[in-house]
Amino acid sequence: MTTPDDELWEVDAEDAIREPIAPEPVELLPAPTALPEPVVVVPPPVAEELPPSPAQIIEAMLFVGGAPLTADRACEIIRGLSADQFRAAVDERNALYRRQNRPYTIAMTDLGYALAVKAKYRAVREKLVGSPREARLSQPALDVLSLVAYRQPITKAEVDTLRGGESGGLLRQLVRLGLIAVVRRGEAEQPGVCYGTTARFLELFHLRSLDDLPATGDAQRL
Repeated sequence: MTTPDDELWEVDAEDAIREPIAPEPVELLPAPTALPEPVVVVPPPVAEELPPSPAQIIEAMLFVGGAPLTADRACEIIRGLSADQFRAAVDERNALYRRQNRPYTIAMTDLGYALAVKAKYRAVREKLVGSPREARLSQPALDVLSLVAYRQPITKAEVDTLRGGESGGLLRQLVRLGLIAVVRRGEAEQPGVCYGTTARFLELFHLRSLDDLPATGDAQRL
């Protein structure tokens, strides 16, 4: 005879011997693939900057402006440069400017070499900076310019003596306009700086050289 406890045991025993329920299949994720190797960009080697050539230094000095550049002055600045090498460098630069159709050239004046705008571009320059008439130089400024043109190189003291008055402001005005420039620094025997006309002076007054200046009696026509 069985008891309720026996029935419960039998039920539990049947449940215990049942076959276990298979777990549901689990889909496995694929194994991660190997990451690509990082791309390393190697910059090209930086070319070592070469020092400027004598021709480039001469060109830089001409672009600075001021007094016309002479062979003697260039040879003082560039060690080992000869006068023949200086002239060859100027010819080489001018040949380069012609090939590149540049609007300027290196022109030779009585005082040295200077960059000058070619004749066909003269109207452009006059519109930009004005002609001598448009500059509206006063008569005292024209007097000082005439003295410098005819007596260069000339010091401020000499200009003051010839004019009978102070000329420093007028000289500075003419320097700012690019019509005159310092052509020689003061030395022990001649302490004052010396002034001379520039290539711009020749260009604006349509002179090929200082030899084309009018006779001294006609200097007021400048």
